[in-house]
Amino acid sequence: MAIYEIDGTAPRIDPTAYVHPDAVVIGDVTIGPESTVWPGAVLRGDYGTITIGARTSVQDGTVIHATADTPTTVGDGCVIGHLVHLEGCVLEDGTLVGSGSVVLHNAVVETGATVGANAVVTNNMIVPAGALAVGIPAAIKEGKSNLVAIETAAALYVWNGKRYATGLVRIDKPLGGS
Repeated sequence: MAIYEIDGTAPRIDPTAYVHPDAVVIGDVTIGPESTVWPGAVLRGDYGTITIGARTSVQDGTVIHATADTPTTVGDGCVIGHLVHLEGCVLEDGTLVGSGSVVLHNAVVETGATVGANAVVTNNMIVPAGALAVGIPAAIKEGKSNLVAIETAAALYVWNGKRYATGLVRIDKPLGGS
């Protein structure tokens, strides 16, 4: 995995977390217990703080960034889908952000809420607890999230991280290798 310190600030990754070798983690980033960061994900804490809670999945191709004024905070048991962009926002515990979605500055996705695939949660927007946000810009559909499905998906990614930590073997010849 590519883990970088910048200006004396290094990521803090719990030893039970799984970060894929093709993910990039830079600077002021904390990754909690049993969380997973998948191939092509970039967590760039060069301008601000990124915090990922326990048992959270950051899936392939996701980009997480922050600014000096707007940290990015992700709670426990969250599922962040493929190709998501998070920037200076808060995802409370047990949230799901669908593939291809964007969640921007000072937005808050409250506990148990879902951001549907390809939605754009704009600056300062609040997605209420248990709600579903869909569309561009996102609109709220009250009471449409599925907390059981989010919990099941989060648990599956914890299991898969453990599987990868012990069972992933590179079988091709790396460039420049012997």
